[in-house]
Amino acid sequence: MPTMPILEAAPAPPAAPAPTPAARRPRTRAAALSALITLIAVCGADAVAGVIPLGPLQRHTRSINDLGNQFVPFHAHLWDLLHGRAEGGLLLNWQSGYGTSFLPDLGTYLSSPFALLVGVFPRDRIDLAVYVITVLKTAAAAVAMTVLLLALRPAVRHRWAAGVLGASYALCGWSVLESTYNPMWLDGLIAFPLLCLVGHWARARRRPVLGPLVVALAWTANFYTAYMATLGAGLVLLLLLTVDRDADARERIRAVLVAARSVAIGIGLSAPVLFTVYLGTKHAHPGWVREFAPVSWPDYLARTLPGTYSFSSPAVFLGTGALLLACALAFHRAVPRRERYAWSGLAVAVALSFQWKPTHLAWHAFVTPNGSPYRQTFVLCGILVIAAWTCLSYGVPGRRALLGGGAVLALIAAGAAFSELISAWTYPLLALGVAAAAGALLLARRGRRGLTLAALTLLAGAQIAQAGVTQAYGDRERAARMDGYPAWDAAHTERAALEAGAADWPRYRTDPGQRQITNNDPLLLGGEGGAYYSSLTPEVLNRTMTALGGGWTSRGRALQSLDNPVTDAIFSVGARVRVPGKDGAPSLVRAGATPPLVTLRPSGPAPSYGTDPFRNQELLLGARVYTTRTLAQGCPAGTGIFLWAPEHFGTARLGDGPAVEMRGGAPSRRAPLIPFGTSAGPGRASHVTLSPAGRSADRSVELGCLDRAALARAVDRLRTTGATRVSVSDSSVRAELPAGAAGTAVFAMPRISGWTCGVNGAAAVPAADHLGLVAVPLPAGARVVECGFRPPGLRSGAAVGGLSALALLTIPLWSRLRRRSSPSGARGTARSAIHGPHAESRGPWGSAPDPYRS
Repeated sequence: MPTMPILEAAPAPPAAPAPTPAARRPRTRAAALSALITLIAVCGADAVAGVIPLGPLQRHTRSINDLGNQFVPFHAHLWDLLHGRAEGGLLLNWQSGYGTSFLPDLGTYLSSPFALLVGVFPRDRIDLAVYVITVLKTAAAAVAMTVLLLALRPAVRHRWAAGVLGASYALCGWSVLESTYNPMWLDGLIAFPLLCLVGHWARARRRPVLGPLVVALAWTANFYTAYMATLGAGLVLLLLLTVDRDADARERIRAVLVAARSVAIGIGLSAPVLFTVYLGTKHAHPGWVREFAPVSWPDYLARTLPGTYSFSSPAVFLGTGALLLACALAFHRAVPRRERYAWSGLAVAVALSFQWKPTHLAWHAFVTPNGSPYRQTFVLCGILVIAAWTCLSYGVPGRRALLGGGAVLALIAAGAAFSELISAWTYPLLALGVAAAAGALLLARRGRRGLTLAALTLLAGAQIAQAGVTQAYGDRERAARMDGYPAWDAAHTERAALEAGAADWPRYRTDPGQRQITNNDPLLLGGEGGAYYSSLTPEVLNRTMTALGGGWTSRGRALQSLDNPVTDAIFSVGARVRVPGKDGAPSLVRAGATPPLVTLRPSGPAPSYGTDPFRNQELLLGARVYTTRTLAQGCPAGTGIFLWAPEHFGTARLGDGPAVEMRGGAPSRRAPLIPFGTSAGPGRASHVTLSPAGRSADRSVELGCLDRAALARAVDRLRTTGATRVSVSDSSVRAELPAGAAGTAVFAMPRISGWTCGVNGAAAVPAADHLGLVAVPLPAGARVVECGFRPPGLRSGAAVGGLSALALLTIPLWSRLRRRSSPSGARGTARSAIHGPHAESRGPWGSAPDPYRS
């Protein structure tokens, strides 16, 4: 049966028509439709799953894994910055890890323009703010893909279908199952169609200034997924140039060069963020290094279908309508053969590239990711959607094409049957989707307005149902497999109030406590504590806190607060929140006296840490305050009991007291020093027992017995000889020293790269290192020491950004000079700038004249 074309018959457009409101209206409606479908599907699914952080709609926590541990606390810190309540600024974060670089974290987690929306929400609705940002990003991806589809093939009657396919892209499995709790990745979902548009403009000689700005926005918003999106957009551009039969070699080369120029300038404009993030990763504690192992093919095929979930396989689910059209493309004879096979071949090649280690590494900047190994899946989803639109844009597929596409889809479903990822929802949803898609396409072929509305309802309804059930299923599975963190509640409010009531920065620090709600409690609740979790956790911070007995998870990237009076004295912690037991009421514990942020140590050979955390603490404090014992010996009466068992996973108990949970076990976790109060002397009541005992009988179990009187004398000495006045700005510290100060000034902050210091107004030089802390050797007559922080890479990144901005400005100037020097060429250039080469004789892909081009 011949396929009925749906291209409108109309004369070719004039050389340079101005876009009219009537021409824009269908595109706007299609984009609005895509956003509406996306919003209904996402919010409906979350409401059914009970994870919307909104009053009675929330039955389960949405903050799973890094969403609760990183993204919500970092957005809370951004809220504080926007409202002038944060300790620190864009360059330095005084609240985490006793002072860490913030610009790399900003570029990794918060540089999306959508993140700024957090400022319009109340501080205690931070979870809702992050949810709204996530939903809006998903809808924006749908709109961006819809705009791209209509830019590539605008001359079709059923433009509404572009809206449905745009929503299918935004609701792909990668989006609703993985990026929903890594919302920074959603910027890549938006970036892919936008970067494809940049390539399209390069072909058409349009928007030479806007193109680099779009690239800069994508790479600044999230450089990691922007890298993948740029690779995918490059493949799409090369395919478009290949299938363009009317473009000669010179035009193809020119388009590639213009696109490359846009990418180079755009990345250069984002260099101030990119360079700092890159160097931040170089100084970060190394994460989990894993070897790539391809997923089984049944699991791979299963993830193209609805109602499946897995953390370590590519979530290619799109919705049956889009997948059926993509599969039917190779059999649709109305599509030129070159385009049919090119798009189908590209989709297959990209899918295969996920399973081969060299190309897998190329997709991930040659480093196997720490966690889900298929983070580039959104690119494949985007290519499949473009292929589906290509199929539909040449006319509704006929019976032959639909049968061919259905056969391919049936093979996929049959191969997926061997996977354990198939759920009870998968095949019923698949059958529903096939029936709805086939019915919608048959109705659309008839071309009548009422039937078109019915076709839209079928396709959109099936997309919403499939995506909604898949997301709700994923919400449930993710909650069962991963750690969850509660949304802001009364416990958060109580701890935050305790911390705020004791705050007196920079006279001393306050710490929200060792028993955490998240791994970034100082950002979420306030204070200037030691806890910190980021992909950019500095190696020097990990090394220092580990030497002092600190605990961590996530293979060393999630550092925990250390509840210990010696380290509190070292880092000038004057108050901390303490929570007894798992559900105990929080209380505030104040130190009797606290040294200033800047103290003095005598000159001498550079010390180094050993393996005993109690001796390491004494080395940094500058005084002996501990005696060490075995578990069987216990501690002398009146001394503080501290247990060091970093590998123990279980519980510890002092006498008949409550059990304290410990989560040790290298290389993933390390348990911190645990305080057990004051020893009552010999006897069972002062003995610490571990359960299960067999797991802890190793070399790293020890008791430290703290002499509090000796500690008080050491603190008094540090206060007497330390700075008389300390002032702190967003990225600097100034300390006034007592008369006759000598030795080394030690600042209670980690010696991360970027600190420079000067004495008595002299030129700043890189800070010295004293056992992992910032240090400055003092000359005779030292009265004032000033240290400032600038993240590594900021200066060079700013220079590259400035040069890129200059290069961007030269583009319109160069074009203007060329037009002035060649009056005849100016007219041709103006025409080409709107329509691309040979626009009068062909459509946007080298097909028939396009009456809808604007």
